[in-house]
Amino acid sequence: MNRDSLTVATPAGTVHATAGLRRGDAVVFELGGAMRGSVHVTGTHHPQHWDRFTAVRACLGPVNAYQTTAPDDALPRLARGSSGYRGSLRLHTDVVGRPEVSVYPMETAAGHEPSPKTAATLTAVLRACAEHVMQREDLPAILTASRERDTPALLRFLDWSVTHHQAEAARLEAEARAAHPARRAAVAAWWTVARWFTASPHPVLLVMLADYPGSLSRHVSVMQWLAPYCLTAASREHDQARRAETEAAGLRNQQIRQRRRGLTDSERVRNDLTRR
Repeated sequence: MNRDSLTVATPAGTVHATAGLRRGDAVVFELGGAMRGSVHVTGTHHPQHWDRFTAVRACLGPVNAYQTTAPDDALPRLARGSSGYRGSLRLHTDVVGRPEVSVYPMETAAGHEPSPKTAATLTAVLRACAEHVMQREDLPAILTASRERDTPALLRFLDWSVTHHQAEAARLEAEARAAHPARRAAVAAWWTVARWFTASPHPVLLVMLADYPGSLSRHVSVMQWLAPYCLTAASREHDQARRAETEAAGLRNQQIRQRRRGLTDSERVRNDLTRR
């Protein structure tokens, strides 16, 4: 299975992609036919769940583009072209098992957007390589290795995310509390002007009571919805913080289980050596 070859029909012609030996969490495909170069495929997390490594990412070039940048002369190119191309694609399944693809921007080494025909060719090759890896027998090992590789950086991000969302929630709650006295003051001011107008009608007072941007009446309207809006937004921030905490806990638990599994494997090897 390590030398599987794919034949991919593309707008630029037939592309042949041959999978090399797996390198830890990655499979590198060498391209031939209508394209030259390589595609690097690795595991990655589900787009909605940072702690669930159930997707694969295919990158143009011999390396993981999310960790390092391939030299310009190592980027894949069309057989009849001179421009190397960067870009990536993520493949995962939805809740009912249907494949979903996210294509990230394609560009030349010089930063130019490829033609629609070239973009379709690059996408077709990336998708074919990603789909192949999704069907490999060693996919669980690829995903596990990818999770171990990405967990430290993801934990840093999730810990930052918890702090950020909690701080935003606190700010919004403070703004909601401040909005209540501001609303009462605005309503009181409006009624004061209304009483002045009733006692002595004047065009200036009528303008002060009218509803237009920046007016006293518009300020009252804003103050009436500001506190509920801030509280709703604060609730969303709390939800985001809790979700980040849960995902971070999930990653840490997987780390612990993997370490225990590693210790168990080491103990088994030592026991086997002792018996011998």
